[in-house]
Amino acid sequence: MTRNRVFIGILWAAAAIALLAFAYFRFVAPQIEARVSDGLGVGDYELVTTDGQPFTQDSLKGGATAVFFGFTHCPEVCPTTLGDVAGWQDELAADGEELRVFFVTVDPERDTTEVLGDYVGWVPGTVGVTGTPEEVKKAEKAFMVYSAKVPLEGGDYTMDHSASVLLFDEDGRFFEPVGYGEGFDRAVAKIRRMIGA
Repeated sequence: MTRNRVFIGILWAAAAIALLAFAYFRFVAPQIEARVSDGLGVGDYELVTTDGQPFTQDSLKGGATAVFFGFTHCPEVCPTTLGDVAGWQDELAADGEELRVFFVTVDPERDTTEVLGDYVGWVPGTVGVTGTPEEVKKAEKAFMVYSAKVPLEGGDYTMDHSASVLLFDEDGRFFEPVGYGEGFDRAVAKIRRMIGA
């Protein structure tokens, strides 16, 4: 009789855990995700683009947009990502689709508008963004990206930073990230889903 009671108790505990897990994933997790998505890119940052325009949270509205944080002295991730973006732009342009791209520096001390303009100028639809170190930090917080200065020998430095491209729909709402090295077809499919949504 005692074994049966223990077994029934275990079954009830398992059922309760399953019910709690279902409730979390069905009701709580989507609300947390929605709050994060709605808040991404929102903040009181004010940067400047390489074409002399202000870059604020309102800059994300008005068309399909991609935002990438990087820096011009980046040895691998940034040039590779810009190469990927150029490929996406070619593919989208063939079907008459457009993607606005903002390359936001995490190294404003070295990346002036002139330096950024030269760096991103070869990628269609891509605009560089910079500002004061304080405003860049505000933008990083608003987009929930990470960056840190890493000292090198001889007094130089590099930057460690997040490597995803963040996609925003025409209303300026976060859609999905494109991970570094995710693959051409998957990235273009995400962008097209966003444009068609």
